[in-house]
Amino acid sequence: MPDARPNPFDFDVTKMFADFRFRPFDMEAAWAAQRRNMEALSQANQAAVEGVHALARRQIEITREAFEGFSTLMRDMAQPVSPEDRIAKNTEYAQKMLEKGATHGREIANIAAKAGSGAA
Repeated sequence: MPDARPNPFDFDVTKMFADFRFRPFDMEAAWAAQRRNMEALSQANQAAVEGVHALARRQIEITREAFEGFSTLMRDMAQPVSPEDRIAKNTEYAQKMLEKGATHGREIANIAAKAGSGAA
């Protein structure tokens, strides 16, 4: 007895897609949009790199200043002075370092914020 079921793969694809219309796709517009996206990304990356460089340069300067201040303190401590003068100098140095630390911290935060906003 022959199989009476029709073959499900027996169809004409051209008839099936005859009424299906593709909208025109502008490949040049798609490439132009992607090119603009890549240019914007490149500019944002460049701004971020410049910000990181500025931040690193300032941190190096701050570190250099700190080491110079510390070496000055060590030279001053090597000099024979009275205990009261030494305590006064140490207190003055500690106060200056705290003030500089706060100032430098704000400065670094501002540089980092500018770098972040410039890259956005």
